[in-house]
Amino acid sequence: MEIAEKIHEHVKKMPFEMASEVLDFIEFLESKHQHFQETDYVLNNPLLMAQIAQSQKTFQQGTGYIATQEQLDALN
Repeated sequence: MEIAEKIHEHVKKMPFEMASEVLDFIEFLESKHQHFQETDYVLNNPLLMAQIAQSQKTFQQGTGYIATQEQLDALN
């Protein structure tokens, strides 16, 4: 029996509330995995890492881009 079938057999026997928690947990794991994939992509991309390093440098020097208050307000 495959893992998905085993999970399905257990979930079929659960009350709705418990099955809903299982679904929430599965969705959490999917989200967590997606986040790690995105992070790995950035960390393993030399061009993006160079852009981040350059942004840090200009920020520390006070020469980087400074958003307007209107732009900052739009984020909220």
